[in-house]
Amino acid sequence: MNLLATVRGPRGELLRDLGKDEFTILENGWPQEIRYFARETDLPLTAGILIDTSLSLEKILDAERGASFRFIDRVLREGKDKIFVMQFDLGILVNQAPTDSRKLLEDALSQVGTPTQRELALQTGGGTLLYEAVMRSSRDIMAAQGNRKALIVLSDGGENGSVATRTEAIEAVLRADTIVSSIFFAGRGPDGRENLAALARDTGGGYFAVSKKRPIDDVFAVIQDELRGQYSLGYVSSEPVRILTFRRLQVSVARPKVTVQTRSRYWATN
Repeated sequence: MNLLATVRGPRGELLRDLGKDEFTILENGWPQEIRYFARETDLPLTAGILIDTSLSLEKILDAERGASFRFIDRVLREGKDKIFVMQFDLGILVNQAPTDSRKLLEDALSQVGTPTQRELALQTGGGTLLYEAVMRSSRDIMAAQGNRKALIVLSDGGENGSVATRTEAIEAVLRADTIVSSIFFAGRGPDGRENLAALARDTGGGYFAVSKKRPIDDVFAVIQDELRGQYSLGYVSSEPVRILTFRRLQVSVARPKVTVQTRSRYWATN
């Protein structure tokens, strides 16, 4: 079993100097021997940028697109990392499959847009398919990737019409060994920040709210630091797999007032 962890100190600062012996892993309450340990700064990364293009966020779409490309420009290492772009509203569209090409990603982001009036008129159900987008990107794209994996979701957290539930979306992320970093924008619809917070909390990613004091570029900078400041921990479970099921995880660090950000459980398979 391999998992990624981000550790912050009492002032919220990233801690990058921890040693293996400072970590403790519990699986279903039982301690596990850490056999693999690394500070993640150089391993390949596959990331997906999921952009909510529902009409409730139409006014900030340009800001989302611009900040997303600036993030890609800073993070993407051509020949090593891959990024894909997906938009979701009353439907789901993969604008660009995983690629290491800045040009293709820039072109894809320029095409990200809100549904047309004709599309709205033809709508037969649904509204903002947040959970469906997270589930499909995990199941259909991330499950086939072998690198470190992260989804970055930009949304107001509104959900209306997904076949998938929030639990099913989270479980799809966990099965794909992926984390979700959620970026909340206040839209014109109901406040859905708890939906985004839950996606991040249970999968080991961060939750961020955009505001005048914390603009989108600052949020992306923090996510970039988190992705490059993770610890990789590996162990062989002391309990053989007899049935396919989720197992609870708890990771702690032997330092006072620190916060460990990691997934809450994983899917145990043979």
